[in-house]
Amino acid sequence: MAHRLADETSPYLRQHVDNPVDWWPWCTEAFAEARRRDVPVLVSIGYSACHWCHVMAHESFEDPDTAAVVNRLFVAVKVDREERPDVDAIYMDAVQAMQGHGGWPMTVFCLPDGRPFFAGTYFPPVTRGNHLGFGELCERIGELWVTRRTDLEQQAGAITEAIATGATLPDPTGDRRARRLDEAALALLDRVDGLDGGFGGAPKFPQTFAIDTLLRHHLRTGAPDSRAAALLCLDAMAAGGIFDHLGGGFARYATDRRWLVPHFEKMLYDQALLARVYLHAWQLTGEAHYAQVVRETIEYVLRDLRDPAGGFHSAEDADSEGVEGRFYVWTLEEIVDVCGADADAVIDWFGITAAGNWEGVTILERPVRGDLIRPPAVERGRAALFAARERRVRPGLDDKVLTEWNALMISTLAEAGAVLDEPTWIEAAADAGRFLLDELRVDGRWMRTWQGRAHIPAFSADHAALVDAFVRLHEATGEPQWIDEAIATADTLLDLFADPDGPGVFTSGIDAEQLITRPKEFMDNATACANSLAAVALLRLAALTGDERHRAAARDIVDHTLDAAVRIPLGFGHLLLAAELDLLGSAEIVVTGDRPDLVAEVRRRYLPRAVTSWGAPITGPLWEGRTEQGDEGRAHVCRDMVCALPAVTAEELRQRLDALD
Repeated sequence: MAHRLADETSPYLRQHVDNPVDWWPWCTEAFAEARRRDVPVLVSIGYSACHWCHVMAHESFEDPDTAAVVNRLFVAVKVDREERPDVDAIYMDAVQAMQGHGGWPMTVFCLPDGRPFFAGTYFPPVTRGNHLGFGELCERIGELWVTRRTDLEQQAGAITEAIATGATLPDPTGDRRARRLDEAALALLDRVDGLDGGFGGAPKFPQTFAIDTLLRHHLRTGAPDSRAAALLCLDAMAAGGIFDHLGGGFARYATDRRWLVPHFEKMLYDQALLARVYLHAWQLTGEAHYAQVVRETIEYVLRDLRDPAGGFHSAEDADSEGVEGRFYVWTLEEIVDVCGADADAVIDWFGITAAGNWEGVTILERPVRGDLIRPPAVERGRAALFAARERRVRPGLDDKVLTEWNALMISTLAEAGAVLDEPTWIEAAADAGRFLLDELRVDGRWMRTWQGRAHIPAFSADHAALVDAFVRLHEATGEPQWIDEAIATADTLLDLFADPDGPGVFTSGIDAEQLITRPKEFMDNATACANSLAAVALLRLAALTGDERHRAAARDIVDHTLDAAVRIPLGFGHLLLAAELDLLGSAEIVVTGDRPDLVAEVRRRYLPRAVTSWGAPITGPLWEGRTEQGDEGRAHVCRDMVCALPAVTAEELRQRLDALD
């Protein structure tokens, strides 16, 4: 009964005094009671500052129906790991032996002699995706105790032996999930051009989602082929003519195999997606030329595509003065005239010849891939060429502001500004976010496009991209209002676009013009389709808020498309990130108080399956019980609703982050 915990010294145990679960403290009498009743023992271990311990308590231990199941089937023992680290250490080994990783809350089912036969961490109240519901788990174990007790006893022996020897028991379910993702990466590797990078022959498009998938695969598995293929492509594009070596930014695609001759138009969405994947390459490798590409691409967007009102224009044309590429190409004579004393260094760096490399003129490229950090003479010549080019007639500007593309750029600016410590980028992202809220949301309805006024009701891709942008803005600024906007937009996304009879979202809303059919897109193109955008954005948002409606909608999309994504990964590249978030789980990182050192430690890591919250608390359970202020703040690292001990120092946080897979 509750009075068993009332006299305990542990605040954590006393928090459970009023639970309907018939808790015992850790004591020999509890195990004697289990022998008397001939039932297993449920050992629940946590500590007072454990966020997901509180969540599981609210969801399950405070629920009378769940408590009745626990009381009927088990003797329930509650342990404060801070008071009993000896007990915690034993059962933590059991969790790690079975699951491959551990954390709190810890949920262990034991024989009456204390040997564990099943061990896990957080369990939701009802089954959600890959997470078995706690009540259902208890009923299953109760049935096995009656029908297959010998198997449980043998399992207890195996776990006890694994604890003693430090071995890890196989996790066939987790291995099977990981293998699906490995299959997708291998399918991508089969398509890689091993000489010039990319996938297939000319024309070549920047397959950013596929490259990102290979980077994540290397991060997760250490596979050298995935890393090499991704970096080959990034190096080839950044050295080629598809990249603007003077003004930054990328052209839409290359007409040739080796990325030299671009189709010269520049699209906003390409800058957003390419800057992001180069940012991830820098986080993964630390190689400075990747960060340089990010900086120059973002500088181009802020300089040439930013509308004075705060949003971003859509594109620049390929032509100027009626000639494709005229703005971008050079003759040898022009190089010599503009660069003066630095001309020889510039000519050597870019491999410039009198004959040129395209129709008698030169598209600037760097023949030595990966060597992009320019020496002073080349940098001076580059600045002179850029200034001279600025006096030319510019290509035409498509100055419409599209909600989806702006949201993609906001996400990149916020993420890159945080990672590379560029606060002006974060502010530009926030300015654009406020512009969209002010100008593209009319009477509560998001609109698609703006040119002095907003018009055309926004589509599902606009909404999904906005959800991600608002989440990224919160991660970059620590301001909770961005999460509020993300929640509101996610709700609207599902209210207006969700298919009531199947998975995913339709392209157009229920309030849109009725065409002959209502399309629903699942394959990515130059940009991610609405459903893959939605799956990623909703899963990341749900990891921060705990909203099960958002999580369930995303998982339905993943379930529907995973087989196709594994077979045809080039068509479902962004969906594969959602699959990783769903199948392998996410990490939730909360930094309380005023601890910029801890925030910086998180930001410098490449953590594609992590979400971060800091600054002021946000809506949802993630901040519950986390009230540290000022320099008393700490970092709470949880993985898939299981928390490690809070990190007080940057070194402790590094250890927690190192443990994330």
